[in-house]
Amino acid sequence: MTRILVCYFSKSGTTERMAEEIVKGIKKSKAEVEVDLLKVNEVDVKTIPDYDGLILGSPTYYGLPAAEIKGLLDESVTHHGDLEGMVGGAFTSSANPGGGNETTILAMLEALIIHGMVVKGMPEGDHYGPIVVGEPSDRELKQCKKYGSEIAKLVRKLRK
Repeated sequence: MTRILVCYFSKSGTTERMAEEIVKGIKKSKAEVEVDLLKVNEVDVKTIPDYDGLILGSPTYYGLPAAEIKGLLDESVTHHGDLEGMVGGAFTSSANPGGGNETTILAMLEALIIHGMVVKGMPEGDHYGPIVVGEPSDRELKQCKKYGSEIAKLVRKLRK
């Protein structure tokens, strides 16, 4: 069975809520994929190659991902080359519009690209991945669901 891991760190609960909406989108996609939703401290880096897709979520801290997500990415060097062809994506939240959301997503995506992963962009809405500023709006939560659905469809398509 095709599998996707949604891995996140959340301090205030916003990034966690985004992760939950992404999972809802994956499940509603009808792409016939299994999905695991795990906090970053619950992820064993050794299991990452067992997945076909990886979506990372982090709050934005000074324009960068949280140390917990960065730590997982640093640990993932033990699988350099093993993740090639896996589908990847990222999402983030911040307290204000100029908080560095896009630089945070790009930092996570850079690591996934270095692993040789296929990164899914979005032609409409949040191009690099979902972003929430402050409390999530209906539009932002809808974008999270759409992102999950689109990632699931791409994973399924590439694994056929």
